[in-house]
Amino acid sequence: MSPDSDDDSEEHRIEVVESGRLDAVITAALAELSRAQVQRLIEDGRVQLNGAAVTKAGAKVRAGDAIEVSVPPPVPLEVLAEPIPLAVMYEDAELIVIDKPAGLVVHPAAGHASGTLVNALLHHCTDLSGIGGVMRPGIVHRLDKDTSGVMVATKTDRAHAALTAAFADKSAGHKGPGGIERSYLAITSPAPPQGRGALRTQYGRHPTQRKKFSSKVAAGKHAVTHWEVVEKLHEAALVRFVLETGRTHQIRVHASDAGWALIGDPVYGHKPRDERTAEAARALGRQALHAAVLAFAHPVTGERLRFEAPLPADLQAALVALR
Repeated sequence: MSPDSDDDSEEHRIEVVESGRLDAVITAALAELSRAQVQRLIEDGRVQLNGAAVTKAGAKVRAGDAIEVSVPPPVPLEVLAEPIPLAVMYEDAELIVIDKPAGLVVHPAAGHASGTLVNALLHHCTDLSGIGGVMRPGIVHRLDKDTSGVMVATKTDRAHAALTAAFADKSAGHKGPGGIERSYLAITSPAPPQGRGALRTQYGRHPTQRKKFSSKVAAGKHAVTHWEVVEKLHEAALVRFVLETGRTHQIRVHASDAGWALIGDPVYGHKPRDERTAEAARALGRQALHAAVLAFAHPVTGERLRFEAPLPADLQAALVALR
């Protein structure tokens, strides 16, 4: 950010549209960064507010303010094992299934070389090294940082190869016996117009905002999301989404483009229609999305495995507030 800086930092400029805490506003605008990462950038003097350096994460910003954020390039580091607690749902010699909490990044990337699911897996599973790549050992699919729910990781090369292929088939929408089953629970606002349906669209990068995806593109990959209203809420609904394809941010984008975005979504969300829903979204502090069910054939034995992660406490609280 300084004129004499010679690093390859990635520069971001944010025009503030709604007042709030500095760290919260930046986190909402830059979805790839966690709140903790943003706070470290502020403490390191890499954030300016209206042209002046600011080092307090809780500094108040107002609509019309301009924030500049300088994100340093990733430093190649060895990925270290860390004793991060894991909610293990199933484990054998080939794989491990966990209930990932919201806020946990899956694998190391720019700005978060530690504190990730991979760091936790390396500590929990001592034989993961290099399976599927040094930076992503054992990872065959991912959930967004602020999406909670069931995930599987592999512990052997043969399991990694088999499940990677199965998830690739799922992403492309290939159907077959023993394929991947993925369903999610989400809170949308407003409620979908009918009780159930399917969204079938083209899918690709947003034409003007390249960090986002869109279903309103002239050409792209096909994407199919099935949905069903589980419960009508105050100006909102608890909705079950079942993925037929598995595109990046697919549920968040499809719901948003259909006009009933997930509450709390900092990237694809819409302004809630009423204060009650807005307050529930603020209290939640993340997109209301939970990977509830994951089923697949065991990559070695062929046994059909199915796991269901219960709704976490923050989503249960949001439902109570909206009922």
